[in-house]
Amino acid sequence: MKRLPRPRHLLVLLLLLPLGIVLGRLAAGEKVRTVGVVRAPLVETVISTGRVITPARVALGAVMAGTAARVAVEEGDRVRAGQVLVVLDDVQQRAALAQAEQGVLEADARLDQLERVGRPVADQVLRQASANLELAAAEHERARRLFAEGFYNQSRLDEARRALDNARSAREAAEAQARANRPDGADVRLARVRQAQARAALELARARLADTRVRAPSDGQVLRKLVEPGDVVTAGRVLLEMAAAGETQVLLQIDEKNLGRLRIGQRASVLADAYPERPFQAGLFFIAPGVDARKGSVEVKLRVPEPPDFLKPDMTVSAEIEVGRRDAALVLPSEVLRDAGGRPWVLVADDGRAVRRPVRLGLRGTGRVEVVEGLAAGDRVIPPEAPARAGQRVRVAE
Repeated sequence: MKRLPRPRHLLVLLLLLPLGIVLGRLAAGEKVRTVGVVRAPLVETVISTGRVITPARVALGAVMAGTAARVAVEEGDRVRAGQVLVVLDDVQQRAALAQAEQGVLEADARLDQLERVGRPVADQVLRQASANLELAAAEHERARRLFAEGFYNQSRLDEARRALDNARSAREAAEAQARANRPDGADVRLARVRQAQARAALELARARLADTRVRAPSDGQVLRKLVEPGDVVTAGRVLLEMAAAGETQVLLQIDEKNLGRLRIGQRASVLADAYPERPFQAGLFFIAPGVDARKGSVEVKLRVPEPPDFLKPDMTVSAEIEVGRRDAALVLPSEVLRDAGGRPWVLVADDGRAVRRPVRLGLRGTGRVEVVEGLAAGDRVIPPEAPARAGQRVRVAE
């Protein structure tokens, strides 16, 4: 008959069983979870927040004092170049314009009168004066001969001489008047000067009337309206602020530690805080030559080739700039790295032991990094939270 173990022996066996299990684990190694090194696509990005900017922000004002008669736009309105935005009271300017127009008509009529009437009349008077002079000269010569022959007395000769002098003076006056009425004459030049003055006064009146209109200098959008109908406006006062239409840009402040990763032409995905479900594309086209010492950042600008309709000036956005891409990188989760900010290394399960290996990193994606040197595809890396240290025997958990 087989004897049963005594209770004392059974207690010893129960006490030795856990110790055997522990010793077995120590001999075989600690069972640990591992992460495999694989090849996969990897994209490295630099993320930053910024705001939407426009090529120019324009402050519009009046160049003259007056009263706002009409304000034709509201905040947010889209405007075209040359569009009238604000109209000042223009009663005085219109009256001055009408007066200047009449002045031009008068000056034109005076010049036309000289050319059509004055010149022909002056030429006719000159011809008549020349004929009278010839007649007076002939009469004087005849009176002189008759006086010499004794037929005329001295008074008759003196009378003929006076007639000759008067005819000569009349001819000289007619010549002067004819010269003045020629195209290069004094009267015509004076009339042309007065015509030019009248036309300049007309242009000035038109310009002053135009100054009563505040127009958009370019296509754009009204951002602020600072005037209402009836307001008294002074010269230089800002009435409207508008954003000039043109290329939409995004201004970012990138941490200077990322400066070496940035290149002109890199693509970016941008999200407006107000519309997180509607990303849009942009391209990096400007990197500031200097670094802001106070902020430790560098200014970067993105160009938005096709801005969405909801985008507005000064809107806050987040941009993710793609600074690197590998189609088949050796990838490792970033949380398994140790001393990632210094000289990174990992703990690898190699032939039943935990082995420390330094690694050299390449691209850094979201939650993943590229291993350029130190590991191979298929290596099993022990995460930091696993109960293992360098040199310890380990077993890889399935």
